[in-house]
Amino acid sequence: MHKMESMDIRHLVVSMSVPIALSMLMSALYNIIDSMFVAGYSQEALLSVSLCYPIQTLMIAIACGIGVGFNTVLARYLGEQKPEMASQSVLNGMLLALISWLLFLAFGFLGSRWFLGLFTREAEVIAQGDAYLMICCGFSFAIFFQITFERIMQATGRPMYNLAIQGTGALINLILDPVFIFTFHLGVAGAAIATVIGQVTAMGLGIWITRRKVPEIHMDIRKFRWDGPLMLRILQIGIPAMVMQAVMSFMSVFMNWILMPFSAMAVSVFSVYIKLQQFVFMIVMGLTNALIPIVSFNFGAKRKDRIFPAVRFSLMMATAIMLAGTILFQLIPGPLLALFNANQDMYAIGIPCLRIISLSFVFAGVSMILCSAFQALGHPGMSLGITLLRQLVLLIPMTAILAHLYGLDAGWSSFVVTEVICAILSILEWGKVKKQVNLQLA
Repeated sequence: MHKMESMDIRHLVVSMSVPIALSMLMSALYNIIDSMFVAGYSQEALLSVSLCYPIQTLMIAIACGIGVGFNTVLARYLGEQKPEMASQSVLNGMLLALISWLLFLAFGFLGSRWFLGLFTREAEVIAQGDAYLMICCGFSFAIFFQITFERIMQATGRPMYNLAIQGTGALINLILDPVFIFTFHLGVAGAAIATVIGQVTAMGLGIWITRRKVPEIHMDIRKFRWDGPLMLRILQIGIPAMVMQAVMSFMSVFMNWILMPFSAMAVSVFSVYIKLQQFVFMIVMGLTNALIPIVSFNFGAKRKDRIFPAVRFSLMMATAIMLAGTILFQLIPGPLLALFNANQDMYAIGIPCLRIISLSFVFAGVSMILCSAFQALGHPGMSLGITLLRQLVLLIPMTAILAHLYGLDAGWSSFVVTEVICAILSILEWGKVKKQVNLQLA
């Protein structure tokens, strides 16, 4: 019997989520490490990388959305004992990854200067950001295929390989960043080169592991066949997941527009906050990424006795993790900002920012877990709607109004109000979904 339907549910959630969380933390480390090193290079370098961050998160969001789509379909086919369809779902997912790379390749060469010009007229910042984006977008095939192979490990119950793939890439990036930035005096371009070398290496390792260690998947491109209904099914699940993760990118763009009139430092502070909160949020995202195939597999296997305990335990874990994150941000905001070579202006804006926004963490965790359950149980639209409310529809107008009328500190409080509202909405919707699942699997 497959471990998805036989292992103790708490042990299963932990054993799958911990490697995924560590893997995602290592994925986030690419930009975090770049930012920490370039902050020591110059403040203009930090601002340029901060302005590029939404494009990087958009690439990862699209890659992860495609991954969630074929990962959910793959897990269900494995639960239904359909190996041929499982392999076809992977091959069709790889085609989507290839198309996505070509789009970002075009953007890197044709649209990066235009994008950076939306936020600044400083020639040095635009030049450094343009170099960074051209390199990262041009070689983005690596991140798209790397995440594809990570999701294969996840769906087949081998999360430790996620850690190996991501860990290898992040370690290489960490080692090469100071070499290219400072030793070779390449600055921001050096950070981008170190990043793509790490990603290409991680992609190669993912290919090797899939071919040698995952016998359930036969990744023979010669056997690929275009399957319209299968592709549609992947996209139906993947697009909402893609948009859910992409809203972070769009939220960052809108926040940059809101904050730039206050000061360029406010933009850098918010970018630093996003990177710091990833150390907390990525752990919970590890839970959500583990929960999706667990719930999807057991839904396909008609094991509702395992679906609800998995969601309940994940909620408990997420609440504890987010509470710990809140306490950390409340107690040591100064030392956290110091990781990015903070000056007095950054401390003045950043300390209130970290303390106020961190009050929203627990409520965000509730919404994140329940939205992943909605995805796995065939309600991606519901998950998308709540995510849009959390990060765009409610948050952005409220931040703009409060910041304009009462100042930056009031603007930060919009995160707390938004997350409270969305957590309540998520809980109410979960009650309805539970009733539907009970009727379907009765």
